[in-house]
Amino acid sequence: MATTKPKKWIAKATKNKGALHRHLGITVGQRIPVATLRTASRRGGLIGREAHLALTLRGLNRKK
Repeated sequence: MATTKPKKWIAKATKNKGALHRHLGITVGQRIPVATLRTASRRGGLIGREAHLALTLRGLNRKK
């Protein structure tokens, strides 16, 4: 059974720019501390998923 992943899933997952900042009460434009992201990723629901995605995408931008 082969499953296909949707194309450009990151673009679809990050449509609401600044939503995580608003949920966490951090001014848009400031960096969210990693400790805050880890704490928020343990929450359930939308905030937890957004924080977990932010931690995942954080590693994609690093040069190797």
